[in-house]
Amino acid sequence: MNQSYQDFEVIIVDDGSKDGIGEVLEKYKNAFHVTRSTLRVINQENQGSNPARNRGAQEAKGEYIIFCDADVVMQPEMLETMLKTLESDPQASFAYSAFMWGRKLFPLWAYDEQKLKEMPYIHTTSLIRREHFPGFDDNIRRLQDWDLWLTMLERGHKGVWISKALFKVETGGTISNWLPKFAYKFLPFLPQVKKYNEAMRIIKEKHNLSPLDKGGKGD
Repeated sequence: MNQSYQDFEVIIVDDGSKDGIGEVLEKYKNAFHVTRSTLRVINQENQGSNPARNRGAQEAKGEYIIFCDADVVMQPEMLETMLKTLESDPQASFAYSAFMWGRKLFPLWAYDEQKLKEMPYIHTTSLIRREHFPGFDDNIRRLQDWDLWLTMLERGHKGVWISKALFKVETGGTISNWLPKFAYKFLPFLPQVKKYNEAMRIIKEKHNLSPLDKGGKGD
């Protein structure tokens, strides 16, 4: 609601939640009606994050789509900046930015195909041309964003980088977690590291990437 760009729709897919979120969303529906933006709520039986995201994308009416999880806090100029970046670069299929993970800055870098094949570094919260969005793979449970960007790369769809941190990922909840790079190298016995390495293996196998390619820092 605080975005400088207001011509958008918010689609919330309630994926079988049991926390009373429906009552909260009803309060926001009226608030959105006083702006150019709109809010819609879709209820479905629990199917998981990727089916929920795909359902939202299927229902979307706009030319661009962006996915925003509950732990993401957008800067007021985020949508406007990403939109202007995509509109000024017709060769790009999505715009991604630097971001804060708690107090840690992830500055990232200009779009690099080889780097993307080596490690996940582009966050899910990126603005995508809807016509180029292939959908999330319902069978992928971890590193879904990496899988998405690799799929788009294979179809000739590339991204453009915005150096400014346009959003923050709140830490300490149940969604986001991150370990420093050394943990993945020297602490392979940690449960989080084991799950991450298995997720890396699945993605690399799907996209025919070399098992010798380097891994990332977290998910």
